[in-house]
Amino acid sequence: MGCDGGTIPKRHELVKGPRKVEKVDKNAELVAQWYYCTLSQEKLSRPIVACELGRLYNKDAIIEFLLDKSSEKAVVEAASHIKSIKNVIELNLTDNPAWTGDKGNTKGDKYDDIQSARFICPVVGLEMNGRHRFCFLRCCGCVFSERALKEIKTETCHRCAVPFQDDDVIVLNGTKEDVEVLKKRMEERRLKSKLGKKPKKTKSSRDRCEIRCCPRFPGAIKRKYRRGCCSHSFWGKEEYCFLQGHSSRGKHIVCI
Repeated sequence: MGCDGGTIPKRHELVKGPRKVEKVDKNAELVAQWYYCTLSQEKLSRPIVACELGRLYNKDAIIEFLLDKSSEKAVVEAASHIKSIKNVIELNLTDNPAWTGDKGNTKGDKYDDIQSARFICPVVGLEMNGRHRFCFLRCCGCVFSERALKEIKTETCHRCAVPFQDDDVIVLNGTKEDVEVLKKRMEERRLKSKLGKKPKKTKSSRDRCEIRCCPRFPGAIKRKYRRGCCSHSFWGKEEYCFLQGHSSRGKHIVCI
């Protein structure tokens, strides 16, 4: 049973101390954020879209997520704020000419350099691997490094010359503070858009009726009820209304 034959147990074997906090591998976290879709966990492939919080997705995964209306649909926190395809922006990314991808790693014995990225900043040439902060413009979807936007200040896009404002700049895979700021902007933008929508005007039965001048009664108009404009008992009936200035104003003569 132990402790026989001169066995001396050590303190750490008898007394269990507090568990060590497991540290997240930063390299693995960067690879997950910048190389894989936030929703499907598959490798990012064009077309690539981003939400208003700066997360990266495959467009196919977003479309499948929105089309899934089943009751068994799992609630995904990473896409809970995406209600329609209009809530994501397709990104205009610049390819990295030095990126070879998986072409030279067919046997699986090649070292994968996580510093090398598939896309780069078209202005300063920084690779989009998570080591540098990147942003995209909500108005056009072009992607740049934050350094390029700070060093070369302009009010138009460096790539397509579309004008933009400071609120249109969205940080990709930002910190918790960045996400909170972007979430507040998103809520304000959606509330403003909702309040700015004009309510749909519903046509009344009078607007849907056919109104013409009446030749039988001078100074009167004829209203004919059409199918679907009112109760079916009035379909096909005609109504004569005298206009203002006549003694019979307000008196209606109905005939079939």
